[in-house]
Amino acid sequence: SKSSNEHMDWYLYKIRHLVENLFARLKQFRGVATRYDKLKQNYENSVALACIFIWLPL
Repeated sequence: SKSSNEHMDWYLYKIRHLVENLFARLKQFRGVATRYDKLKQNYENSVALACIFIWLPL
Protein backbone atom coordinates (compact mmCIF):
# COMPACT_ATOMS: atom_id res chain seq x y z
CA SER A 1 0.00 0.00 0.00
CA LYS A 2 0.97 3.61 -0.25
CA SER A 3 1.68 4.10 3.45
CA SER A 4 4.34 1.37 3.41
CA ASN A 5 6.06 2.96 0.39
CA GLU A 6 6.45 6.29 2.17
CA HIS A 7 8.95 4.84 4.64
CA MET A 8 10.94 3.00 1.99
CA ASP A 9 14.52 4.10 1.34
CA TRP A 10 14.55 4.30 -2.45
CA TYR A 11 18.29 4.95 -2.68
CA LEU A 12 19.03 1.78 -0.72
CA TYR A 13 16.57 -0.14 -2.91
CA LYS A 14 18.33 1.11 -6.05
CA ILE A 15 21.75 0.03 -4.77
CA ARG A 16 20.39 -3.38 -3.74
CA HIS A 17 18.94 -3.85 -7.22
CA LEU A 18 22.33 -3.07 -8.80
CA VAL A 19 24.07 -5.61 -6.57
CA GLU A 20 21.50 -8.29 -7.40
CA ASN A 21 21.99 -7.61 -11.11
CA LEU A 22 25.75 -7.94 -10.73
CA PHE A 23 25.39 -11.35 -9.08
CA ALA A 24 23.02 -12.44 -11.84
CA ARG A 25 25.61 -11.44 -14.44
CA LEU A 26 28.38 -13.21 -12.49
CA LYS A 27 26.37 -16.44 -12.51
CA GLN A 28 26.61 -16.46 -16.31
CA PHE A 29 30.28 -17.37 -15.93
CA ARG A 30 30.35 -21.11 -15.41
CA GLY A 31 33.58 -21.23 -13.42
CA VAL A 32 32.32 -18.61 -10.99
CA ALA A 33 28.84 -20.09 -10.61
CA THR A 34 30.08 -23.62 -9.87
CA ARG A 35 33.34 -22.62 -8.15
CA TYR A 36 35.70 -24.90 -10.03
CA ASP A 37 38.73 -23.39 -8.30
CA LYS A 38 39.63 -25.11 -5.06
CA LEU A 39 41.89 -22.42 -3.66
CA LYS A 40 40.42 -19.21 -2.29
CA GLN A 41 42.93 -17.00 -4.09
CA ASN A 42 42.22 -18.61 -7.47
CA TYR A 43 38.47 -18.21 -6.97
CA GLU A 44 38.86 -14.55 -6.00
CA ASN A 45 40.94 -13.98 -9.12
CA SER A 46 38.34 -15.64 -11.34
CA VAL A 47 35.60 -13.46 -9.81
CA ALA A 48 37.75 -10.37 -10.41
CA LEU A 49 38.35 -11.42 -14.02
CA ALA A 50 34.62 -12.00 -14.55
CA CYS A 51 33.90 -8.53 -13.14
CA ILE A 52 36.42 -7.03 -15.56
CA PHE A 53 34.66 -8.72 -18.47
CA ILE A 54 31.30 -7.44 -17.24
CA TRP A 55 32.42 -3.83 -16.77
CA LEU A 56 34.52 -3.48 -19.92
CA PRO A 57 32.57 -2.72 -23.08
CA LEU A 58 33.83 -5.49 -25.34
